[in-house]
Amino acid sequence: MPVVTRKLRDPDINPCLLESDASARCMAENNYDGQRCSTYFLKYKNCRKFWNSIMIQRRQNGVKPPMPTAAERNEILGTMGKMPY
Repeated sequence: MPVVTRKLRDPDINPCLLESDASARCMAENNYDGQRCSTYFLKYKNCRKFWNSIMIQRRQNGVKPPMPTAAERNEILGTMGKMPY
């Protein structure tokens, strides 16, 4: 498996892995008709926006690494009570 693909499949690097998989699965099931999968695309887009804003905040505060690990993300989402996206 290429390095780029491995990075995209790593839950510590890609916070929106579930949303990405769901949109790809929807496309495959609907004969690659993007109109039918627009809700999945929107969820993925909102997920990326949310975690990008978290990453920017952490970078501004000097927190390393800028992207929280999978465990840290679960903790962040747990304190929110629901999915923000």
